[in-house]
Amino acid sequence: MKTTKEIVTFQTPPVPMPSVWRVCHYSRYTFFNFDMQQGEIWDYHQQRNILAGEEFIVSLLKGLEHEVGESAGWLLYTIGLNWGKQDAIAFEEWLEGYYKLTLQTANLAFAMETWWWPLTAQGWGTWKLDLQSLKDGFIFVDLFDSAVAKTLGNIGKPVCHLYAGLLAGFFSVVFNKNLSSTEVQCYSMGNDFCRFLIGSEKRIRATEFWISSGATAADIENRFLAEEIPAEVELLVKEG
Repeated sequence: MKTTKEIVTFQTPPVPMPSVWRVCHYSRYTFFNFDMQQGEIWDYHQQRNILAGEEFIVSLLKGLEHEVGESAGWLLYTIGLNWGKQDAIAFEEWLEGYYKLTLQTANLAFAMETWWWPLTAQGWGTWKLDLQSLKDGFIFVDLFDSAVAKTLGNIGKPVCHLYAGLLAGFFSVVFNKNLSSTEVQCYSMGNDFCRFLIGSEKRIRATEFWISSGATAADIENRFLAEEIPAEVELLVKEG
C-alpha cells in the first residue's frame, strides 16, 4: 500500500538571504572587536560593551537600595523596560539588514532566538521561550544563568527586575501592545532557574498577588487557561 509523503511547509516565505556563516557571530572572535589601543570593546552591531564582574553588580544593586530603598526593584524594571524597547527597534533594523526579513515575514521563533543570542554572548544567560500560549495572551520565558541571580545567590526573594523590564519592553514593541512582566520564580529563591511571565498589566498584577499568596507558575498558567482573568490582548505580530 502506497503512502503519500507529507509535505513540510514553512511560515517564512522564501527570500534571498546572505550567508548564514556571515551573520551568525557565536564566537567572541567574530562578535566582539577588542580595540586594545583605545581600551574599548565593540560588538558586531556597533554597540559599545564593558566588562563587569560580580562586584560591580553587587555594588550597583546595593547603591540603588541605599539611594531609593524598596523602589530599587521598580527602578531596575523601568531601566530594563526602556532598554527592551530601544533594543527591539534596533533588532528590527538589523534583522532586515542581515537576513532580509521583518517580524512580519520571519518565523517568530527564529526571530526571537536571533534577538537573544547576542545577549547570551554578552553574558546575560540563555533562555527558553514558550510561545504556545500566544493565543491565550501570555508568554513564559525561562532564564538560565541570570547574571543578577547567579551573583547574589539564594537570598529568598526575586531579584531579576532588570530582566523583567527588558522582556516587557521588547515584547511590547514586537506585538505593538503595552505589556508588563514579572518574575514568577527565581534562582535567588532556591529555584533551578528563573521564570518570567509576560502579559497584560491586569494579568501581571493578578499574578503578583497570587505569587504573594503562595501560587506557583503552574498554578498561574492553569488559572489563565481557565480564564479567571480573561485575555485582554491578542499577541500577534502586526504592522505599525
